[in-house]
Amino acid sequence: MQLQWRPYCFRLPSALVSAQGRWLERRGWLLRLQGPAGRLGWGEVPELPAAWIKSEPGRLPLQLALEQFPLEQERSGFEAQLPELPSALALGLGMALAELDGLGEDDWLQAPISAELLPAGSEVLPALTALLERSSAAPRTVKWKVAVGADAQERALLDRLLEQLPANWHLRLDANGAWDRQTAQGWAERLQGESRLQWLEQPLAPADVQGLRTLAERVPVALDEALRQCPELYGADWTGWRVHRPLAEGDPRPLLQQLQRGLPRLVVSTAFETGIGRRFLHHLAGLQALGPTPVAPGLAPAWQPEGPLFSVDPQQVWEAAAP
Repeated sequence: MQLQWRPYCFRLPSALVSAQGRWLERRGWLLRLQGPAGRLGWGEVPELPAAWIKSEPGRLPLQLALEQFPLEQERSGFEAQLPELPSALALGLGMALAELDGLGEDDWLQAPISAELLPAGSEVLPALTALLERSSAAPRTVKWKVAVGADAQERALLDRLLEQLPANWHLRLDANGAWDRQTAQGWAERLQGESRLQWLEQPLAPADVQGLRTLAERVPVALDEALRQCPELYGADWTGWRVHRPLAEGDPRPLLQQLQRGLPRLVVSTAFETGIGRRFLHHLAGLQALGPTPVAPGLAPAWQPEGPLFSVDPQQVWEAAAP
């Protein structure tokens, strides 16, 4: 097998603001893995904010790991090294190996309609108004990043948002682990019994196991950062939702297998991919839609750039990233 890689860089159409900061630019590398008989597998190796990924002390920096990685070896060599690689490199290789094993050979699945990611702060209300004006009567799902501004102001915005939100729409609130227990309980009191609330996403720090479990007794809670930062804390006994960001989690094949088996209460979310990563993510979202608990994936369509770097054709993506 022969491996090639090349860097890419792009800017989001507008800055993503959350409790973890402001994010506008994405960098990373594309992988092209040639297998037997010339078959190709494609992967993406993203550089992501530290808050999105699990700390990996003792492992090589990502670019150095790429530069030192043997580009020509047997399949067994690639597989043997995966557990010791930085998670982003393991992700890209796992994607490429899954494709060489036949993923997408029959066809790549299309993602269902995504949840709409609303901007943080006071911009949420005009964004919701604009979305309502261009949407049909069909129910939609919206996600709002909270824990960005003063809590009292966000609570007031929540009241106004709920006044505008149609009765058949769904709402997700994402605090990115920034609330303390008292703040989270205040929001839970306000939202308890609110039929439009789909879940609070990572309302508390990933390591606050007891706080998350207690909160989940009052309102639906979904884990996000906890799945990467403290995966050993959450096994089969977590009965709530899990929001997986595949491009931040290492080798994606175990998640792919879970979705193929129809694991319930699992939803995929974007890390703002090129066309190669997006094709893979959309396939996972398509699998989730066929499972026992279909919900809108978190693909943030308004934040996704366009152009050849985001094509569904991986060769076009590869060429668009050329120096």
